[in-house]
Amino acid sequence: MNYTPHTERDIQHMLNVIGVASTDDLFAPVPESLRLNTLNLPPGISEMEAMAFVQSLTDRGSETPLSFLGGGAYDHFSPSVVDAIISRGEFFTAYTPYQPEVSQGTLRAIFEFQSMICELTNMEVANASMYDGASALAEAVLMSVRLNNRTRVLLPRSLHPFYRQVVATYVRGIDLELVDIPWSDSGTLDIAVLKRELNDNTAAVVVQNPNFLGVLESLDEIGDLINNTRTAFIACVNPISLSAIRPPGDFGADIVVGDGQSLGLPLSYGGPYVGFFASREAHMRKMPGRICGQTTDVDGKRGFVLTLQTREQHIRRERATSNICTNQTLCATAATVYLSSVGPQGFREVGELNWHQSHRALQALTALDGVRQKFSGPVFNEFVLETDRKASDVLTALQHQGIEAGIDLGRFYPELENCILTCVTEKRTDADIDRLIDAWRTL
Repeated sequence: MNYTPHTERDIQHMLNVIGVASTDDLFAPVPESLRLNTLNLPPGISEMEAMAFVQSLTDRGSETPLSFLGGGAYDHFSPSVVDAIISRGEFFTAYTPYQPEVSQGTLRAIFEFQSMICELTNMEVANASMYDGASALAEAVLMSVRLNNRTRVLLPRSLHPFYRQVVATYVRGIDLELVDIPWSDSGTLDIAVLKRELNDNTAAVVVQNPNFLGVLESLDEIGDLINNTRTAFIACVNPISLSAIRPPGDFGADIVVGDGQSLGLPLSYGGPYVGFFASREAHMRKMPGRICGQTTDVDGKRGFVLTLQTREQHIRRERATSNICTNQTLCATAATVYLSSVGPQGFREVGELNWHQSHRALQALTALDGVRQKFSGPVFNEFVLETDRKASDVLTALQHQGIEAGIDLGRFYPELENCILTCVTEKRTDADIDRLIDAWRTL
């Protein structure tokens, strides 16, 4: 996750331009006796480790509160370069880029965001962003109805409860039937029920991956079931998980949405966040919001414009695909800077750390007496623990030790009142996990 301005390819290109074979050749004029082979410095650490070390100095003498909360808002590390860039006046004061001749910087940032979302999801086109993941999913459901004029949508019961509420609010006035698909013992969508409920009147099947229970869905099996029908396949994803698993575009998804909060945005007490929305090019004119496109000016120079604007401010209301009035450009820019700064390799490392640390915690916690993994399906960085006590009592006891150990799932599902959704990101160190385990042992 280091922010390194020059890659090996960059360095080699510069050497080729100046006609030098290697960096060692640059120092050939310096006598050997004057060169230092090594510096007496401690081993280097990452920016995340350095920031944590400085924070530990300020917290000396007191125990730092720990959070293992997830459920749609995640405590990930954001490189300092993200805040440095989006704090510049040309970004945080920018408004809707109606006039491309004076908005090239903003339009370029939007274009790069769209391109990165397409690359992450393996989709063909993405819009300029939405308010958040919940509203993006609701807009995807409405878009599916525009695609096939059907009146039923199948939603997994394991969909984030808040997302489901937003979808229900959006479709209340169009007589769209929302059908819940239960989860199986593994925590994944029940394929048998899905097959039974799927019919010629189904507008879309929604799949969240990982789902609200932290379990990874079988997108290949679901895709095989849907792809030969006119039913739209909508995938709602955690973008960080796409660093470690195959994207939904590989499995024939028609629309891919999600929340970009985990891409460099702080928790901020719940917002503002940024929703992303990607689709197939064939469905482009049915998409909500706006799309920034690349073009050339009269001099043949690269430029950017708003290519499609299908919201009601720009076209007749009855033809508009959405009444969304704007997009989250500043938050989308933060996500773009984040992805640019960590790069492909760093992004993979983030995913691997999430996977490794969460599974380390899961293994240690389920080794304790009275603690079990509720669902057998594979997980990414969240998992459900079942205890012999009410989840609310366990969480309260751990809060007294300065630890937010997870979410009480009994708030959303009565049958899971003894279950806790725990999240472990790359920011949770081995010491943090050990502290969590020790706290559980005292219960």
